[in-house]
Amino acid sequence: MKRVNKLREIMKNKNIDHYIITSNDPHQSEYVAEHYRGRAYVSGFTGSSGTLLVSNDSSKLWTDGRYFIQAENELKGSGIDLMKMRTTGYPTLEEYIKENVNKGEVIGFDGNCYSTNAYKKLLELSEENSFKIQINNDLLDEIWEDRPTVPKDKIILHDIDFCGEGRNDKLSNVRKKMNELKVKSFILTSLDDIAWLFNIRGNDVKFNPVVMAYAIIKMDEVTLYIDNNKVTDEIISEFKSQNITIKRYEEIISDVKTLTDSVYIDPAKVNASIFNAIPKEIKVIEGINITTSLKAIKNEVELRNLENCQVRDGVAMVRFIKWLKESIGNMRVTEISATKKLSSIRAEGKYAKGDSFGTIAGYKEHAAMMHYSANEESDYEILNEGMFLVDSGGQYLDGTTDITRTFVMGNITEEEKRDFTLVLKGHINLSMAKFLRGTTGVNLDILARGPLWKYGIDYKCGTGHGVGFFLNVHEGPQGIAPQNNTVVLEPGMILTNEPGIYKEGKYGIRTENTLVVVKDETTEFGDFYRFDTISYCPIDLNGVVKELLSIEELEWLNNYHETVYNKLSPFMNEKEKEFLQELTRVI
Repeated sequence: MKRVNKLREIMKNKNIDHYIITSNDPHQSEYVAEHYRGRAYVSGFTGSSGTLLVSNDSSKLWTDGRYFIQAENELKGSGIDLMKMRTTGYPTLEEYIKENVNKGEVIGFDGNCYSTNAYKKLLELSEENSFKIQINNDLLDEIWEDRPTVPKDKIILHDIDFCGEGRNDKLSNVRKKMNELKVKSFILTSLDDIAWLFNIRGNDVKFNPVVMAYAIIKMDEVTLYIDNNKVTDEIISEFKSQNITIKRYEEIISDVKTLTDSVYIDPAKVNASIFNAIPKEIKVIEGINITTSLKAIKNEVELRNLENCQVRDGVAMVRFIKWLKESIGNMRVTEISATKKLSSIRAEGKYAKGDSFGTIAGYKEHAAMMHYSANEESDYEILNEGMFLVDSGGQYLDGTTDITRTFVMGNITEEEKRDFTLVLKGHINLSMAKFLRGTTGVNLDILARGPLWKYGIDYKCGTGHGVGFFLNVHEGPQGIAPQNNTVVLEPGMILTNEPGIYKEGKYGIRTENTLVVVKDETTEFGDFYRFDTISYCPIDLNGVVKELLSIEELEWLNNYHETVYNKLSPFMNEKEKEFLQELTRVI
C-alpha cells in the first residue's frame, strides 16, 4: 500500500490520473529480468502475468486463471482488487477503462514496456472517450529503491552442431518471406527470436538463455542492437564478416526513424515507443514474427539432439524420484530442499545449463496453485502421505525440457486416486491423437479435457505450449488450448501435454510430457499426423485406478513404461535399474 500511495503522489505531481504497469520488458517477454518486474514490486503479486492499473481512488490487477489463488493470497491487505481474466462478471482492462476513464483525464505508462497491440486499443478508446495518453513515463524509477540493473553478462555463440543451421541460412529464409510480403525492412524485438536467428545465447533473463537486443533486417544489411559490453571482439569480427553490423542497444529508435518504403512488425512484440518512431508515411505490415514460424519447426539436427537431451533429463528425473522415495521418513525433505536436489542432479548432466524455469514443487493443497513457488514461510515438509507435484525442466546446449509428475507419497483418498487417473486418461487421449493436416491445437484440446468433463471437472489454463530449443520453455506460435489459435500443427513442432485437476485447499494433480508432431500416413483423404512422446519418466502407478482405464489406455501406459525403461536403463547402475524396473512394471 505504501508503494501504491507513493506512486499516486508522483502521478499527481505529473498530472496523471491513471497509470498502467505491465509485466513486460521492452521486448514483451513472458519472463523478464528483475529490472522490469515493477508490477510485482508495486503490487506484491509475483506471478509472471498480470497488469496493474493504479488510479487516484482505486487499484486493479488483471491476471489469468493460472494465478487466481496465488493472486488472492498475495493481494490481501494491499487495497488492490483482483480482476479475473476471462471470467464472467469481470471486465477486461479495456472495458474497465472505457467505463471509468473520463474526458480530459490522462493515462500514463512506459511505452517501452507496452505492446503496439495494447497501445492501439488505448488509442481507439481515447478517441471515443476523449482522454489523453502519455507513453514516456517510467514512474518506477522514482519509487523503486535499489532497482536492479539490467544484466551485462557476455553472450555466447550457439554451435551449429547443436542448432543445425547457420545464421546466414536463417537470414536467407527470413528474406525470402520478406520478399513474399513485399517489405524492405523487418523490425525484430522478441528476445528468443533474436537468439535463434543469430545463434546467440545470453543470461539476461533468469532461466531463459536470451540477451537484451533488437534487430533490423533489410534485404542487403542486418543490424543487431545490443550492449557493446556483451559482445567480444571475436563475435564482432565474425558478425562483420557476415555483413551483420552491431550497434548500441539505444540506437534502435533513431534508426527506426530513418526507415523507408515498407516495414514488417509483430504488433504483439514491438513496443509502443518503437511503433511511434516508425515514419508515418511508410507502409507498415503487421503479423506474427517471420522468425517465430520458422523457429517453431525443429530441424533434423535439433530433433536428434533433443532426443539425447530428453533421455539425459529422464535419467535425472528417475534419480530424483529414487532419492525422494528413499529419503522420506529418513530425513527432513521439504518443497524447497526437494527443488534444490532436483536442480543439483540435473546440473550433473552433460551440456547442462541450469533450470528452464522456476521449479513448481507443491505438496498437498499447495499444488492446487498451478504456479506455486515455495518460500521460507510456506515451505511444507514432505511426509509419507498425500501427493507431491513437481513441474520442472532443464536447459541444455542440446535442448530444453519441461516435465511434470505427481508423486503419491503414501495413503491417498479414493477421490485423489480417481482424479489422478482422470488426468492420466486425458493425457493418454491426447498422446494417442491422430489428426488430419490442417488441424490446430484448438481442435485437439477436448481430447485431454473430455475425461475430466464427464465428472464436471475442468482446469483454467491451456493444455499445452510450444517449447524452445535451448531457449524459452514457453514458445509460440503453436499451442493446445480452448482459446482460438489458428496455427496449424506441422511436423517438427514441439508441444507439451499437461492436463490437470486443481482443487483449492485440497490438492493439485498434473501429468506432463513433451510431444513432437510427426507424419503418420497419407491416404486418399489426405496427410495424417500424430504425436511422438519424447519425455521419458515413469508415471506413479500408485495413483492409478486400473479399472478406470480402457484397454487401449492401459496398453499405452504399459508401452510407454517399457519405452522409458529401454531408453533410460543403459545409463543407470544396477540399483537404479532395479528401482526403474519397479516403477515401470506392467499393470
